[in-house]
Amino acid sequence: MILSLTWLGHSTVVLDVAGPQGGRVRLVTDPLLHRHAGLLRRRGERPAPAWRDADAVLLSHLHHDHAELRSLRLLPGAPVLTAPANARWLRARGLRGVGLEDAWHPVGDVRAGVAVRLAPAVHGHRPMPHRPNAVSGHLVRVGPAPDAEPGGGPDGAARVWAVGDTEHFAGMARLPALAGGPVDVALVPVSGWGPRLSGGHLGPAQAARVCAEVGVRVAVPVHWGTLHAPGGRDLPRGWMDHAGAAFEAAAHREAPSTQVVVLQPGESWEMPRRP
Repeated sequence: MILSLTWLGHSTVVLDVAGPQGGRVRLVTDPLLHRHAGLLRRRGERPAPAWRDADAVLLSHLHHDHAELRSLRLLPGAPVLTAPANARWLRARGLRGVGLEDAWHPVGDVRAGVAVRLAPAVHGHRPMPHRPNAVSGHLVRVGPAPDAEPGGGPDGAARVWAVGDTEHFAGMARLPALAGGPVDVALVPVSGWGPRLSGGHLGPAQAARVCAEVGVRVAVPVHWGTLHAPGGRDLPRGWMDHAGAAFEAAAHREAPSTQVVVLQPGESWEMPRRP
């Protein structure tokens, strides 16, 4: 099994899986694929096309910095896996919205053994009057079914948690049980698109405590250093550069068992191979 990920900025991650039987699956989280996202400005160039040929999109919620319709339409035919209310809204706009219920949903080439389910999230700030406000994260399992080995780990599966926008909530420690085993990799939001973080988000220290509570093995910080309001890139100077390093330092204190992998937009990381 080969599992690699490429961070394209903000919450957009390309997850590539190559199964031991030869199957390949590509997932894209919350795709923002244009130069900018509505009124928000992107620092740097438009993302490289690592997102092409996606087998599915994992969409956490419909805030404009996560669900940008122009970007979603660059992935024609890819099912957009999200909460049922969001899926209905997407289908009304010509996209292939697929509402996930409380079960694993197989994705792509069956030889790769990839399945996805929703994970709980709490992100009730700034509700939208014109879009549904359902919110979730996603769990991705690569390998045998979660009941193959009740304790997790020895079953040979790998588990990825795309956290999505959320605050800390009671019950986070139960994520490994929902995943069917330990969380190998978490895509953890650690900041936002402004120097002040609004409610319903995790800052660097909170994100580190979540990793400790859940028992995350490898954490990749996302949702930082990419987007800013018009004219807000340098107010205050340097704010966009701090969150990744701040999360790494906080994890060293709060979650010493979690390995932190800080990427820059366009950079990739590969999980050590499993047989």
